[in-house]
Order: sequence, then structure tokens, then C-alpha cells
Amino acid sequence: MTVQTRTDHTGHRANEANHKQRVQFLVAADESALPELEAMLTTLPLCATGRVFVEVASESDIGTLHVPPRMTVTWLSRSHRSGAPGSGRSCSKGEAVSRAVRAWAGEMLCDHPEEVHVWLGGNYRGVAASHEYLTADLGVADAVIETPPAYRLSTSR
Repeated sequence: MTVQTRTDHTGHRANEANHKQRVQFLVAADESALPELEAMLTTLPLCATGRVFVEVASESDIGTLHVPPRMTVTWLSRSHRSGAPGSGRSCSKGEAVSRAVRAWAGEMLCDHPEEVHVWLGGNYRGVAASHEYLTADLGVADAVIETPPAYRLSTSR
């Protein structure tokens, strides 16, 4: 009796990681959107990979979020961040989260901006700055970016 071992799994070998087809999730919000953020996180698939950025006023606002095991949560406290470089100002609401989105997306999506699903919530300033960078600078399609409907940032909905 001959046993045949199948090593081909939808375009990749069994011993190779298939990162080429994996969609990254980028989730970003400030404390004003925490209830919506928590609700959205419950809809992510268990195998989801990517990053969650949450901007808060201070460390005392940091809590616990339940995310899939392959997602990383980063809390951004405005109390220890400055505003625009060289301005001497303190960090405005939405500024820390938009900088985090730019940094992560600039590194992780430079070759494949089509392999991402984005959810942006919170203050208009942070959401709009993040949306503009993702669409205008990186070429991420509006169709994969979810923003609050009242902001009217998406042209595809």
C-alpha cells in the first residue's frame, strides 16, 4: 500500500508560511470611540493579524482589550507625548494615533497596500489624517477603510 502525502496547500507548501495572502488588520481609535472599538474587535476572525492603536489622555485610562492572539495592542498616552516636532505644544487629541498609523502603515504596507483592512474611530482630526495618509500616500483603497459615516471621508460608500 502506498501512502501519498499532500504537501501542496492552496499555492504554498505545508512547511512554508503563507504570508503573501494574509490580510493585515489596522485598527485605530481614541478614548472617545472605546465602545465602538470593543464592539468591532469582537467581529475579527480568531486568526486575524495586525495592530490595534488606542490613544488615551493618560496612563490611568489604559485598560484591557480582548483581541485575537495574533493582534498587538498599543496604548498611546497623550500625557507623555509632544505635539508637532519643534512646536513645544502638547499632543492634541488624534495626533498620537495618526502618527502611529502612519508609522505602522508606512512600514507594513509599503509593498502591498491592498492587503489590509482598516477601522478608524474617534476624533475627526486623527481619523481624517490617517485616512488621507493611507489613501493619498500609500494608495490604500477606500473600500477597505471603515470610518465613522458622519465624517464622510470615504468616496466608495
